[in-house]
Amino acid sequence: MSISTTPRALPAGLPAPAVEPLTMPYWDGTRAGKLVIQRCRGCGKFQWGPEWVCHRCHSFELGWEEVAPRGRIWSWQRPHHPVHPALGGFGPYTIVLVELPHADDVRMVGNLLCPPDAPVTIGAEVEAVFEPHDEVHPPYTLVQWRVVT
Repeated sequence: MSISTTPRALPAGLPAPAVEPLTMPYWDGTRAGKLVIQRCRGCGKFQWGPEWVCHRCHSFELGWEEVAPRGRIWSWQRPHHPVHPALGGFGPYTIVLVELPHADDVRMVGNLLCPPDAPVTIGAEVEAVFEPHDEVHPPYTLVQWRVVT
């Protein structure tokens, strides 16, 4: 896990994520260089994405916990067309679905920091890289992923 000091994976000009009470613990965690996800106080299971109710036992008693910022690639794709005007001329890029083995194997989507034509291996170990975007208001930090070598 690291806070990125290298050139950013995404260009400036992307919209800031929606900040709402439900997701604030996640975004506060990313700003601090931590991966924080929900855990049910009823059944003890982790879940992602943020919800008001547990996906498994339907409890409303959800908390947030820091988890290991490491996982493995479960799936991936490589978009070639921009999904936002700020991404014009930016592709292709690689998106991965990362499974978190230390958090009940929940899966999160993120960008894989790699050349646009790099081979991707299902099951490869990855670690989080926290990419700050301080130029927007409010500032935010994205979780990107890189293969552990």
